[in-house]
Amino acid sequence: MKRVARSVSPFLVLALTAVWLLLNQTLDLAQIALGAVLAVGLAWSASALRPVQTRLRRLDVALALTMVVLADIVSSSVAVGRLVLAWGHAREFRPGFLTIPIELRNPYGLAALAVIVTSTPGTVWAGLSPAGDALTLHVLDLKDEDEWIRHFKQRYERPLTRIFQ
Repeated sequence: MKRVARSVSPFLVLALTAVWLLLNQTLDLAQIALGAVLAVGLAWSASALRPVQTRLRRLDVALALTMVVLADIVSSSVAVGRLVLAWGHAREFRPGFLTIPIELRNPYGLAALAVIVTSTPGTVWAGLSPAGDALTLHVLDLKDEDEWIRHFKQRYERPLTRIFQ
């Protein structure tokens, strides 16, 4: 059995220490030291649960993607609100399933993609093919499949590929 070297993420240690200090509502030196020791121990233990190690290759792309996703969440919320409020009136919408071929294979990238899709109103991650080369989405108003695929790949998959692969 091959042994995998465990590493401790400094960001995780800092975050856990900060949470410890917030929960204890103190900046006492003893609590900082205890929080840091606990954080290192927890981060080291948790590293065994992450068999695939990854790192963000392009932080600038990640920040830009975050802004794109936030803008899409706001615009999708408005669009879904309009659809729901107009339901039963003149405006009809066409819900449907859409299969999108994807090149992204990194598990962390796929997890980020799932979070993006499910946090954007009007879309739901419905499945990933067993081969991992196609994603199925449920879209609330599926007007043009080709446009959805182009939009999805350009705005989400390409940046995630640059960040994780």
